[in-house]
Amino acid sequence: QVQLVESGGGLVQTGGSLRLSCSASGMIFSIVNMGWYRQAPGRQRELVGTITRDGTTNYADSVKGRFTISRENAKMYLQMNSLKPEDTAVYYCNAVATLWVTYWGQGTQVTVSS
Repeated sequence: QVQLVESGGGLVQTGGSLRLSCSASGMIFSIVNMGWYRQAPGRQRELVGTITRDGTTNYADSVKGRFTISRENAKMYLQMNSLKPEDTAVYYCNAVATLWVTYWGQGTQVTVSS
């Protein structure tokens, strides 16, 4: 089992920055890929970006050039710059372990005011 806990959400003005953290515990050696997803009210959960075990990243077009994912030991980060109101959502940490077992954190709210 893997446990994921997000932190760092909050309220920020348009153009501001936030850094989210995701702490993994448990069978962290089994984690292959990690990623960030978000879900806005009334919308489906969508991919923000992913990072592989070797540090290769991939981003949704909507956040490219503004968001950066990094990973260090059992922690993953999401640096969000130039935030827009449409970035408002609950952000979830995701981990995919061996045999494609998937884990989710509880989510952290990010609100960008206009």
